[in-house]
Amino acid sequence: MIGTGAREHSLAWKLAQSSSCGSLYVAPGNAGTQLELNMVTLPSLNPLDHKAIISFCKEKSIDLVVVGPEQPLVEGLVDSLDSAGISAFGPTAAAARLEGSKAFMKDLCKKYNIDTAGYGVFTDANKAKAFIKEHGAPIVVKASGLAAGKGVIVAFSLEEAYEAVEDMLLKNAFGSAGAEVVIEEFLKGEEASFFAFIDGETVIPLAGAQDHKAVGEGDVGPNTGGMGSYSPAPVLTPAMEAAVIRDIIYPTARGMATEGCPFRGVLFAGLMIDGGTVKLLEHNVRFGDPECQSLMVRLETDLLDGLGQMLKGSHGGVGGSGRNLQFDWSTEASLTVVLAADGYPGAYQKGSVIEGLENVQGAKVFHAGTALRESDGKVVSTGGRVLSVTATGNDVLEAQKKAYRGVDAISFPDGFCRRDIGWRAIDRMS
Repeated sequence: MIGTGAREHSLAWKLAQSSSCGSLYVAPGNAGTQLELNMVTLPSLNPLDHKAIISFCKEKSIDLVVVGPEQPLVEGLVDSLDSAGISAFGPTAAAARLEGSKAFMKDLCKKYNIDTAGYGVFTDANKAKAFIKEHGAPIVVKASGLAAGKGVIVAFSLEEAYEAVEDMLLKNAFGSAGAEVVIEEFLKGEEASFFAFIDGETVIPLAGAQDHKAVGEGDVGPNTGGMGSYSPAPVLTPAMEAAVIRDIIYPTARGMATEGCPFRGVLFAGLMIDGGTVKLLEHNVRFGDPECQSLMVRLETDLLDGLGQMLKGSHGGVGGSGRNLQFDWSTEASLTVVLAADGYPGAYQKGSVIEGLENVQGAKVFHAGTALRESDGKVVSTGGRVLSVTATGNDVLEAQKKAYRGVDAISFPDGFCRRDIGWRAIDRMS
């Protein structure tokens, strides 16, 4: 399992439950994966060092590599593993452009009639500003490349939009990720996410979720990588899910195959839902974080067996043979609360001691930015998003109560969390 976050911890936790799982290694992992009894953490193995990963896989006779984060996918780790004869689950670098280049994704949508926001792509700041002036505010300015979930600016005035363009194109605020910008029409509505496994033109639907991107309660403040999530998302009705699969997921899979870069892996569709209509905001080429944590505690199917069938092409459907592969989900709701370091998504302190993890009951703690301190073995913070506390319940309200009880059992004085995760779903219950 390649990756260091709570997403990877939750995937490793689920993979380890399979009866066919022998030795499970997590690289580079975190304190949480080190503390799990049935997995081995390899903090010295860099996800971007393809040669070292290949050497390790050959030394240990690894049967399968699952790549969690977007950066190694965009940089071609799956290609390198495939070339070395090592089975890997995830898209190639060419297919990972769906996330690595927002301009590529938008152009694909336009070509294959996938409903998304109107847009323009720019490398010249003056042309970008002219486009903004023509279309007015509110408007959305995005770094085209990977920016760790922070390269999206929703500008409610022309001045904010101009500043975002200058930050990206002239001041290098997001490095090479912002060397090209996508400027989009502002869409109103409610965001949700839907996930599917894709193998060429074969689509195996998974489940939906909803996350909270803003740092502050009531969804205010700057965007983060995600402060919490829940699954299922009530806004994604069965009819809406069917429309997403038909009008967004399938056309994306067919389009990528037609373009000569067929997609194999997890496709994440970020959606904007307004009444009965749905538009695509973005595609990611991996599970979301923290959505993955909320999904994994609901997944009842053997994940490792499912991934194996995907890689062997024995999943059924177009391009496959054998029985149709289906992923089953608990009818319970799940909810994840992210504990972050004070200051996140801005500057934050590292090395803060976290205590009380053993006191958490009725919830699962997935680690993200943590490590075990060498001097005394204590868990300390190493990142902005530090822990994900995930619980299930008969409904979102029950899952929320259990998750926050877990949060309150943890001592992390230099951290914070939102106290309203799940509020949209709970409002729908009243």
